[in-house]
Amino acid sequence: MPSSLEENKALVKRFSNEFKNKANHGIVDELMTPNFQHHFKDPRLPKGRDGMKAIGKGVVGAFPDVHANIQDLIAEGDRVVERTNAHGTHKGDFNGVPPTGRPVSWSELHVYRIENGKIAELWSEIDFLGMMTQVGAIPAQ
Repeated sequence: MPSSLEENKALVKRFSNEFKNKANHGIVDELMTPNFQHHFKDPRLPKGRDGMKAIGKGVVGAFPDVHANIQDLIAEGDRVVERTNAHGTHKGDFNGVPPTGRPVSWSELHVYRIENGKIAELWSEIDFLGMMTQVGAIPAQ
């Protein structure tokens, strides 16, 4: 039975809060389908749920105080779009950049496809250029 739009939004909100703000990366196994697919462009990431867990661990390793604030959740059909602002302190290695102690903030856009009450696919755009500039890896203009 298909989920309602409000149920889909609640699912994404729960995922975002648990995964990003509480570093509960095990939530991936609960809220994502067994054949979940992420569409991140980084070829170093494993496929499926393992890729999501790797992303979560990498972000928390670099920014242990990371906090994400959902700005918009929009649902239509089997899709939910999340627009989020996040921030944290650069206290661990981030894409080869050693910790700087600098505060970093970034924006995220995610499109989730929901299937039978679980997240089946995810497309994401994250401001990595801004992040790399803030940690000093790319010169600011």
